[in-house]
Amino acid sequence: QVQLVESGGGLVQPGGSLRLSCAASGFIFEAYAIGWFRQAPGKEREGVSCITRGGTTNYADSVKGRFTISRDNAQKTVYLQTNSLKPEDTAVYYCATFLSLGIRGCPLQVTSYNHWGQGTQVTVSS
Repeated sequence: QVQLVESGGGLVQPGGSLRLSCAASGFIFEAYAIGWFRQAPGKEREGVSCITRGGTTNYADSVKGRFTISRDNAQKTVYLQTNSLKPEDTAVYYCATFLSLGIRGCPLQVTSYNHWGQGTQVTVSS
């Protein structure tokens, strides 16, 4: 019943932007931190950004200053605004849930997350 659906991916030129969305249903959205992860061909899945129930954010060094995560609890949606995209940002982007009870902030560790969406493809190429 837990559903996470990513959207907003596509093909963009270097320097372009995309706004990714993660629409949630089937659980108490506001009780969880939500993370964005990505997996490029031949590489392990890596954490990109996460946001806690209270709005605290965390970013991988590789995307700091370029990506912004936000959440709208009323719409049960988390967004990832991706700016100044680089070819190395090319990957399938996933969102996932983290039960943050008793935890300050949110982790960027894949194994900490419980439920995953199917991903949306981001391709940065000229």
